Amino acid sequence: MREGQSRRASAMEALTGTVLGFLLAIWVQRLLFPALGHDLALAENALVAAVFTILSLTRSYALRRLFNAIGERWS
Repeated sequence: MREGQSRRASAMEALTGTVLGFLLAIWVQRLLFPALGHDLALAENALVAAVFTILSLTRSYALRRLFNAIGERWS
């Protein structure tokens, strides 16, 4: 019997966390950037958040798959 998450479940978990992170990033950037002297439009904030969101999603998914593979070898 196979244990651990399926690839689809791993992707859905990473996607859900990343979408929430994207929304949080935009909100924080809208508060933080003006305080640092950067007055970006909402679209610019969304672009910055999108770049880091794509990196975050890729990282989360890859690490999940790596640790699942390591766990299968150790069991």
